Amino acid sequence: MSSERGHLIDPRVSEKFAFGTLWVLMILVTLPVFGIIGYMLYRGAESLSWNLLTSMDGLLPAISGTAYLVSLTALVAAPIGVGAAIYLSEYATPGPLVRLIRLAIINLAGVPSVVYGLFGLAAFVIMFGWKRCLLSGACTLALLVLPLIISASEEALRQVPQGLREGSLALGASKWQTIRRVVLPNALPGIITGLILSIARAAGETAPILFTAAFYSLSDPFPNSVFDPIIAMPYQLYVTATEQPHVDPSFTWAMAFVLVAMVLGLNIIATVIRARLRRRRW
Repeated sequence: MSSERGHLIDPRVSEKFAFGTLWVLMILVTLPVFGIIGYMLYRGAESLSWNLLTSMDGLLPAISGTAYLVSLTALVAAPIGVGAAIYLSEYATPGPLVRLIRLAIINLAGVPSVVYGLFGLAAFVIMFGWKRCLLSGACTLALLVLPLIISASEEALRQVPQGLREGSLALGASKWQTIRRVVLPNALPGIITGLILSIARAAGETAPILFTAAFYSLSDPFPNSVFDPIIAMPYQLYVTATEQPHVDPSFTWAMAFVLVAMVLGLNIIATVIRARLRRRRW
């Protein structure tokens, strides 16, 4: 009888029910996000304007400083992270040492950002003598995002079918030629996506740059070299919200909305780039 009742359920009904449940869960997950963004926009609408984004008295120095910091972080972290992923995926011999390295990478991804900030303060600011500057902050953030970049890049490399590697080697290509011309182009969408998402996380971090790079105000807000300090959005938002009671609250909420919009924009860019690269590839 139970088997007969099971056959009475239309598979299409079960499929529709499953998809409907997933849609409801997706809405429940995204509603708080849109609620937070909408609340920030509502509270900061009074101060939001084009002049706020483009004037020296507004957020232009902080936006520029964040852009410099994120760009330099990507330049430092991307070659190291992708190179480490290529070694672990393509060259390293499976064994206890490789498993230990992967475990260390996973654990490093969960270390609080303030710990990276303290390490950056001890290593780059004090030991190397760089002081609080753009380079110190970028190197600290690069250490922060390296585990994420390595994990995402290695996963993207693993998704490339083994048959493509074997076919390239069978045609006489060397190991490196196979990686450079076959594996990397096919893994590129996943690698770029992981890189941009990691950098988006770095753009919103406060603790590391508080110790290593950022000031609330500077006589020259735009850095002339990598050894100059910067004004960055996360730190400026932190100081404005906690230590500047005379500042209009709408300005603080407008700054928070702009920071979230920057991070969200980077995530959207990652999605678009991944989709375009996949279409070109296939």
